[in-house]
Amino acid sequence: MQRMNGRVAIVTGGAKGMGAATCRLFAQEGASVVIADTAEEEGRALAAELGDQAFFQRLDVTNGEEWQRLVATVLARQGRIDALVNNAGIVSFADIEHVSEADFDRVYAVNVKGAFLGIKHVGGAMKAVGRGAIVNISSIDGLRGASGVAAYVASKWALRGLTKAAALEYGHHGVRVNSVHPGGVDTTMGNPVGLTGAAKNSGYERVPLQRIGEPGEIAAASLFLCSDEASYICGAELAVDGGWSAGHYHAMLPGAPASLAPAG
Repeated sequence: MQRMNGRVAIVTGGAKGMGAATCRLFAQEGASVVIADTAEEEGRALAAELGDQAFFQRLDVTNGEEWQRLVATVLARQGRIDALVNNAGIVSFADIEHVSEADFDRVYAVNVKGAFLGIKHVGGAMKAVGRGAIVNISSIDGLRGASGVAAYVASKWALRGLTKAAALEYGHHGVRVNSVHPGGVDTTMGNPVGLTGAAKNSGYERVPLQRIGEPGEIAAASLFLCSDEASYICGAELAVDGGWSAGHYHAMLPGAPASLAPAG
């Protein structure tokens, strides 16, 4: 459909996983894509794969000066920035008592400060021309709690709130800001041991769709929110989680009336 034809999009964490899937889909839909990441080898390889529709720019999302350089480079090279997907993110696995201050600060720096700086610098360029779309990749854990990942959960709730505040500040300038909330996704973060086939869906029996998500399914949500099809969507949160945030699925006991089905 070429929903991004002629547009320029920046994708942070764009070299791998959901970010790479987003870059590929945006390019397929006609966008010029800026792959922004610290993973230079993977980022340059992806840029070579996508050809003239993409280029790699090294970016530490926690560094404001690097954001400024990125924006200046993209504007000088492309003349415009139409979309930003704040996809870069990390997780720390530990219960609260065992999360170090350094790990907590690192998670917040990437997941929250990184998106804040992106909105601050890219949003300003978009506001100047009165158009643009920003998508912040939060998580299902930005809609509920989860044990063992307290720093991650806190950061994703913060990103959800940042999205609302940015939507209020930028919406009247023609810049839409929304958040996407993935459930489990088949990436290094969501499937760290690299399970394949039916095995990768193990543990998802209580998710209504009963499977892990694919990176392209998250990319499709970002594409929609950055396209004109979402022209009246601002400050929204889109769960792309197989129904996980709706509740837990329980199979009906054979022959039992609905009132006797497991309730929790």
